[in-house]
Amino acid sequence: MHICVLGQGYVGLPLALRAAEAGHTVTGYEPNGQRCAQLAAGSSYIEDIDSSRLRDLLHSGAYRPTDDPEDLKGFDVAVITVPTPLTDRTPDLSCVRDAARELAARLEPGATVVLESTTHPGTTRDVLIPLLEEGSGLTAGRDFHVGFSPERIDPGNAVWRLENTPKIVAGLTEACLSQVKAFYDTVTDATVSASGLEEAELAKVFENTYRHVNIALVNELSRMAHTLGVDVWHTLELAATKPFGFTKFLPGPGVGGHCLPIDPVYLSHHVKTQHGQTFRLIELAQDINDSQPDYVVRRLQDALSRRFRRSVHGARILALGTAYKPGTADARQSPAVQVIARLRDMGADITVVDPYVPDGGSREIPFAAAENDASVADFDAVVLLTAHAEFDLARVAAEAAYVLDTRGVMATAPHVERL
Repeated sequence: MHICVLGQGYVGLPLALRAAEAGHTVTGYEPNGQRCAQLAAGSSYIEDIDSSRLRDLLHSGAYRPTDDPEDLKGFDVAVITVPTPLTDRTPDLSCVRDAARELAARLEPGATVVLESTTHPGTTRDVLIPLLEEGSGLTAGRDFHVGFSPERIDPGNAVWRLENTPKIVAGLTEACLSQVKAFYDTVTDATVSASGLEEAELAKVFENTYRHVNIALVNELSRMAHTLGVDVWHTLELAATKPFGFTKFLPGPGVGGHCLPIDPVYLSHHVKTQHGQTFRLIELAQDINDSQPDYVVRRLQDALSRRFRRSVHGARILALGTAYKPGTADARQSPAVQVIARLRDMGADITVVDPYVPDGGSREIPFAAAENDASVADFDAVVLLTAHAEFDLARVAAEAAYVLDTRGVMATAPHVERL
């Protein structure tokens, strides 16, 4: 089939290449001209995608990136994987609407359109379908097929990948579901059929709301444990020995990535604006996790004052990591970036090191700042924000005057504190 994937980011590019490997002819639509040119040159900007894999599919002709919407013509299946960000803390579906309009102008009878972008329940039915029908003059469910299949991409996860992660599929009608399932069965090992569009949409935002709320719970627990003088990390290890009724979540500097800081807001905002009800647990979790970077800064500030009788202002601080999770360059909504920004605003002389993020500071390993060849011992404090495997944490522990470990991966010592 001719498959069009709109959006060639962390979700769209892996899907497009997997579909090409499955024998389809794939058009990867990326309206960002610079990114499109990079793909056409055989250079991947997604760390989970090897450039060699991309080049092989380009050379075979199975995959073709483009920024020209006219190349979408004649598609059998089009999958929308565009961003759904927040603008002024409000869900922004403008990219979904733009993609729908581009497809509507080129929609032919018998084709299938699938939305993968994360959003609130009702988006496929109330936003996507009307735009497709208006722009094409066709009727969804009769002239063309429509479905929703939530993305479950986890950047940097080498175990659970697109092809072996169960894929939820939903359709407007039984015939729509059949078409959507038939496509995903060619690119994934297992599909799970939903009874309706809204159930599939709600499942996606709930998956991430579940994580968001539980992370807020352990972040709040870590603050209380610190006040009580209790080791929260050991407490969580003890609790995790229970073989039933407990799932271990860990504290950290906050939540990041495209999903956790955003998806629960889509759900709570929709419930409030459309039905006048407040999803109190989501909003409370949002408050806790949003304030976690400030808590990290306060802990660092207190340690500098208590140990060295100095303030953050003018202190030399080494920040390890800007990505929101280890083993990835993904710094979207990263709490590490927020911590670093707050320390700089307070006048800290801060050096940032991340081996994955090009603009995250020095990429030198172990920890040399390129401009002054500083060593770990030259800093007043080290704050570990992302536990990349490339960091020599034994050296940090041996040489640093003080370390605040926000990820709980370093052994405690008189000069090493966990969050």
